[in-house]
Order: sequence, then structure tokens, then C-alpha cells
Amino acid sequence: MARYVVTGATRGIGRALVELLATEHEVIAVGRDAAALAKLPVAERLLLDLSRPESFATAVEVCDYLGHLDGVVHSAGVARRASLANSSVELWEEHFTLNVTAVAELTRLLLPGLRAAGGSVVFINSGQGLNASAESAVYAASKFGLRGLADALRGEEPRLRVSTVYPGRVATQMQRELRAQEAGEYEPQKYIQPETLAAMIAQILATPPDSVVTEVVVRPRG
Repeated sequence: MARYVVTGATRGIGRALVELLATEHEVIAVGRDAAALAKLPVAERLLLDLSRPESFATAVEVCDYLGHLDGVVHSAGVARRASLANSSVELWEEHFTLNVTAVAELTRLLLPGLRAAGGSVVFINSGQGLNASAESAVYAASKFGLRGLADALRGEEPRLRVSTVYPGRVATQMQRELRAQEAGEYEPQKYIQPETLAAMIAQILATPPDSVVTEVVVRPRG
């Protein structure tokens, strides 16, 4: 039985992945909603506010179950539609804190456990982390930053397996909110289902130890 940490565990892709992995593995669910975390079928729950990465060390250091980790999946994040002209310092800080700094800090704190197991780190990025489109300046910039973090970590920690997943539109509450910002219709039947993406991530985690899946690009069919 492997041991995995999953952030963004109470919604969308993260929740689908937690529910899938928990059938066979020990899962540590990370989120900021204690009530929602309590409903998950997991071994442990780690209450973290990802907008305050400076608080992570105190929370993590008391968790002895983090000493041996087969993997961490970073699913939490924020996405708000904004052009450069319509952006603000607060919006930039929010995106980079949640999408880059929090991810980097939590990974840093979990490195001892990951090294001990020769574990995997999976970053859930976005198609905007490969090709930025108009009205996505802030979000895309943060996702390009996440891409750089993954590439650097792969070189710095050769014993770890570092993977990045670049999904297109996924049928989640975040996507519903984003479509509302775009004044567009939310059409979940046309998007990737969270369970589909969760199954792909589980396959990445289960890759035999002689190989690593560095990048996966997933798009809705049709």
C-alpha cells in the first residue's frame, strides 16, 4: 500500500483522485475546509490554508506520517480571467501564491519523505501553462511558473519522478466559475470528466520505477 498526499482534496480533480486512490492506498488529504475533509474516506487529513504558505512548516512538522511518501499530487489552485490591462497587484499575488509559492513550499517540506521513498511529484497544470491565450495573462503566467518549477525540480532531485499534467477544460466547479467570468455557457458534457483525469494521474503514480512520465497533455475529445 502506497502513501500519497493530494492537495485540493475536497473539490474537482483532487476529490476524484482521493476517492480513487483511497480504495487501494493510504491517502493524506490536504485542504482548508475541515468539514469537507472530514467526509473523505482517507487515512489522514492535513488542514492547510494555501494562501498562507508561511504557515505550512508548523503544520507539517508535527505529522510523523509524512516521513515516507510515495507521492504528492498538487491539484489545488486558482483561476481568474483577467487581461494584463485589467489586472491588479492583488490578483497577481493571489495567483502566484496559490499556484506557485504554496506548491513550492509544500513540496520543499515534503522532500525528506519523498526522497526516502524515491517518490513522485505530480503537478496539475493547465493548457494555459503551454499556450497562453488572451484574457489569461495572470493565470497563464502563474502556470508557466509552475511549469518552470517542475522542470527545475526534475533536475535538482533525480531520485524523484516529477510529472506535469496539462489538461484542457475539466468539468469542475472551478470551470463553472471560469465560464461565468467568460460570460459563456458551462457545458460539462463537452469537458474532461474529473474521474477520467484522476484515472490518468493514478496511472502516472503507478508507472514502474524504471521510468518517469514527464509530461501529459489531455484535451477534451471532439
